[in-house]
Amino acid sequence: QVQLVESGGGLVQPGGSLRLSCAASGSIASINTMGWYRQAPGKQRELVAIITSFSSTNYADSVKGRFTISRDNAKKTVYLQMNSLKPEDTAVYYCNFQQYAGMYWGQGTQVTVSS
Repeated sequence: QVQLVESGGGLVQPGGSLRLSCAASGSIASINTMGWYRQAPGKQRELVAIITSFSSTNYADSVKGRFTISRDNAKKTVYLQMNSLKPEDTAVYYCNFQQYAGMYWGQGTQVTVSS
């Protein structure tokens, strides 16, 4: 089992920045993928960004150039730096962890972009 604890959501004005963190604990394999998904009201959950244990990354087109995903393998933590936030970025952001033994989700953290 893997447990994920997220932090860093909140309310921010358009153009502002937030940094999300997600710390993993439990039975963690050395090869894994960590990432962030989001779900806005009335919409399906969608990929935001993922990063492998080899630091290969993939981003949704809608966040490229604005969001940066990174990880600290020693701390088993993934980060999402979100800059130039837009109202359409408002959603619940979920941390995701994948390894050979399965896929796990965090509890979600609300990000609201509004003036």
